[in-house]
Amino acid sequence: MSQAVTARPAATAFPVLGAISFCHLLNDMMQSLLPAIYPMLKGGFDLNFAQIGLLTLTYQTTASLFQPLVGHFTDRRPMPFSLPFGMSFTLCGLLSLAVAPDYAALLGGAALLGVGSSIFHPESSRIARLASGGRHGMAQSLFQVGGTFGQALGPLLAAFVILPRGQGALAWFALVALGGIGILSLLGQWYRTRGRARAPARAAVAAPFPRGRVMRAVAVLLALMFSKFFYLASINSYYIFYLTDHFGLSTRQGQLCLFVFLAAAAAGTFIGGPVGDRFGRRRVIWGSILGVLPFTLALPYANLQATIALSVAIGLVLSSAFSAIVVYAQELMPGRVGMVSGMFFGFAFGMAGVGAAVLGVLADWTSIEFVYRVCAFLPAIGMLAVLLPDVERQRLSASA
Repeated sequence: MSQAVTARPAATAFPVLGAISFCHLLNDMMQSLLPAIYPMLKGGFDLNFAQIGLLTLTYQTTASLFQPLVGHFTDRRPMPFSLPFGMSFTLCGLLSLAVAPDYAALLGGAALLGVGSSIFHPESSRIARLASGGRHGMAQSLFQVGGTFGQALGPLLAAFVILPRGQGALAWFALVALGGIGILSLLGQWYRTRGRARAPARAAVAAPFPRGRVMRAVAVLLALMFSKFFYLASINSYYIFYLTDHFGLSTRQGQLCLFVFLAAAAAGTFIGGPVGDRFGRRRVIWGSILGVLPFTLALPYANLQATIALSVAIGLVLSSAFSAIVVYAQELMPGRVGMVSGMFFGFAFGMAGVGAAVLGVLADWTSIEFVYRVCAFLPAIGMLAVLLPDVERQRLSASA
C-alpha cells in the first residue's frame, strides 16, 4: 500500500476551520441580503414575481456555472489567494446593488455576487478539508454551518438595518467584505505554505467503485440535490411573501420568521457532518431528504404557529444532508476535492436559481399557496437514496 494512503492524518487545525467558517458566514451573509430585500425591491421597482425569480436566477446561474470550472482548475493548479479576489467581486456586487437605478442594474449587481460566490466556495471547501485532520464530515459541517448561519443573518440585517434606511444602506456592508478580504488573505498564506503540501496526489488514491457505478451514484446525488434545493428555493425567495399573503404578517415579521427557519437550517447543517462521521453518510442522506416529507406535506395546511414549528423541523432535517452529500461525493472521487466541491456547490446554486425562477412564474400564474402545495412533494425523491452504494463499507473492505 502506498505511503499516501497509509500516512496518519495531521491534527485538526481548528483555528483554520474556525476562520474559514467565519469567512463563509460573512460571504453568505452578504449574499443573502439580496433575497432578504426582495419585498423592498418589489415595491420600489414595481417588480412581479417572475422578475424576482429572474434576479435569483441571474445570481445563482453565475454562481453555479463557474464553480465546477474553478474547482477543476484549482485541483491542478492551487490558487491560495483566489479567495480574497473572489470576495472583491462580492464587494463590488453590494455597491452596485446599493446604487442601482433600475432593474438592469439590479441584474448586474446580482451577477457580480454570483461570480464572487463561484470563486469562494470551491477553494474554501478545500481549505476546510485540508484542515480537517481526517475528520472530513465534522470539518465540512463546521465550514457549512458558517454559511448557513450567515444566510440566517441576512433577513435580520435587512429588517433592522436596510429597511429603515433604504437601498443605499447595502453599501455599508462593503466594510464587512473588506474585513473578509483581510482574513482570507491570511488563510491564503496558510494554504500556500502548508495546505498545498497536504493535498493528496490523485494517482495515489484509488476510486472505491468502477467509473460507471460512481457516475450512477453521482446522478442519484444530483437528483437528491434537485429535490432539496428546489424546495429551499420556495422558502428562501418566497416564504416572506407566503407569510404576508397567507397570514397577514408585516414584512419585518416575515423576515424574523425566515430567520427562525434559517437558524434551524444552520443547526441541521452542523449536526449532519459529525453524525455522518459516526453512523455513515449514506444513512444521513437517506434520513434527511426523505425524512422531511411529512413536515413539508403538512406545512401548506397549517396555522401560523404550526407553520413556524414545521419550518424549524424542515430546516433541521433537510439541511443535515448537504455536508454528508459533499463528503460522500469526495470519497466517491478521491483526489478531486475542488472539482467535486465546485460541482455540488454549483449545482446547489443552479437548482436554487432555476427553482426561484420557475416558482416565481408559477406563483404569478396561480398563487403562493399553490406553490407550497406542489413543492411539498419534492422530498419524495429521497427514495432514490436506496440506490447509493456504501462507500464506507467498501473502503474498509479494501483496506482489510
